[in-house]
Amino acid sequence: MNLIARSMHFSRYNPIVATLLLGSFIGWIIGSLYWPIPRPFAFGGIATNEWWRLVSPIFIHFGLMHFIFNALWLSMLGARIEQHSGALHLLLIVVVSAIASNVGQFMWSGSIAFGGMSGVIYALLGYLWIRNGLAPNPMLHLPKELIGFMVAWLVICMTGILDFLLGIGVANAAHLVGLISGMVLGLVFGLVARLQRGQ
Repeated sequence: MNLIARSMHFSRYNPIVATLLLGSFIGWIIGSLYWPIPRPFAFGGIATNEWWRLVSPIFIHFGLMHFIFNALWLSMLGARIEQHSGALHLLLIVVVSAIASNVGQFMWSGSIAFGGMSGVIYALLGYLWIRNGLAPNPMLHLPKELIGFMVAWLVICMTGILDFLLGIGVANAAHLVGLISGMVLGLVFGLVARLQRGQ
């Protein structure tokens, strides 16, 4: 199966993930060509009724590696949830965690010029971690080593060492708030799944 056929197959069974990947690809192009970030993609919009700007920063990516790294995690984690629980379920998690992580990053930094899918990715991780712990399902299972690596990476980033060594800005507040929001959603839906199983 060639790359185009694989992409079509993946998009057919994971339409929300595929749409998020496409949006992130477009956001990578925008993030690479424009600075400051164009207004429609910059955080904000409450006062002007541009509500989509609470979510739109997740699509902006700064550099190819930023896009690729997030795209790989989104494909792996998001597809598990979409195939198990459906497109609307994944969309709910993405929208809620995008708003929460973006608001958290804005409140921490005071800047509207940030972007990336990482807050949502940490939310997906937190969701799968707690949801599968409460109501195990093989499709939602993640290796403990992978969870440990991602949490360790979060802690390392929060020390500021990457900012110092590589000269990059890491949206640490978005990562942390994303993880917490995903864990809360995982708790809610995990408890619902346990009740439905009669446990």
